[in-house]
Amino acid sequence: MRLKKESYIRRCFDLARLGGQKVSPNPLVGAVIVYKDTIIGEGYHQVFGGAHAEINAINNVKESNQQFLHQSCLYLSLEPCSHYGKTPPCVDRILEKKIPKVVISYQDPNPKVAGKGVQKLRAAGVEVELGILQAEGKKLLAGFDFYHHKKRPKVILKFAQSKDGFLGKKEGPVWLTNPYSKRLVHKWRSEVDSILIGTNTAIIDNPNLDARFHFSPSPLRIVLDRQGKVDRKANVFNGKSPSLLVTEKEQFDSNLRAPKDLNILKLDFGEDLLPSLLSYLYEKKYQQLLVEGGGQLLHSFIAQNLWDEARVFKSPKCLLDGIPAPDMDQDLCIQKIQLLEDQLFVYKNPDSRRLE
Repeated sequence: MRLKKESYIRRCFDLARLGGQKVSPNPLVGAVIVYKDTIIGEGYHQVFGGAHAEINAINNVKESNQQFLHQSCLYLSLEPCSHYGKTPPCVDRILEKKIPKVVISYQDPNPKVAGKGVQKLRAAGVEVELGILQAEGKKLLAGFDFYHHKKRPKVILKFAQSKDGFLGKKEGPVWLTNPYSKRLVHKWRSEVDSILIGTNTAIIDNPNLDARFHFSPSPLRIVLDRQGKVDRKANVFNGKSPSLLVTEKEQFDSNLRAPKDLNILKLDFGEDLLPSLLSYLYEKKYQQLLVEGGGQLLHSFIAQNLWDEARVFKSPKCLLDGIPAPDMDQDLCIQKIQLLEDQLFVYKNPDSRRLE
């Protein structure tokens, strides 16, 4: 019986992932309704502000099968909400449909829920089972869990380095990794809601910072530009997705007027810059931040212990000199993957692993 429960919960996970970043800042959630070992309805949270997974699953049950809801089991990747937000409480709809049993993978870490949904269901006589494939359910939440426990976004460092330990050349852009690695980075961008670079990266590399190779919504693009040196015609300000310019500059010349979809945040670029930026993103409900360089910015996150995960590509190419890459502690490496001629090393901050 447990194997069947796990298979239905895994189906919930698969459905949940379809939501991508369209549901942010809400969590990814999938739901499956089973009657006599047959799925009669399923759904997932599709877009922020829209119906939650439970509601979509119930609505997707055919009219001829609605009569079986009071004898069915609802499987969920995450505890149902019991409070009013953008939508009414999902628990109320479950009770309205008289669904007698609910199986849940993971308890919602949001203080507004955090067990209250389970309590309300049980108080109404619903049989609730919690904790099926809990570790996988927690992993599905990614930054959502970090966001609520650490009161800041989950910070993921990403960089590529040459065989001899350099990020690139000071005088111009250098491409180190293969096309497969590049597409993987676009997949990562589609899984986060914000991405950060510094002034030199914006000027020298002129990146788009989008997820165009993964055909997904692009994250908020953030540029640290203390003195307003980055050209407003740079790719990162092209208006194809929202951008945030973080600066210390008091005002801009008329010919540097901010383009459409660019917001400007003024912060002190002292030692509290990164904590202040993370606090701002937390208040704006951004849950994951992908930091793509350059060297000074990466070193700053590491020195202040403001990182949770690092994804490092190591190329077989040698540069002989250039911008030194951060020296990651090899004891923190949890995974090594061969990507054609490239190697990908994944590191986890021990202070953050306790939340996983």
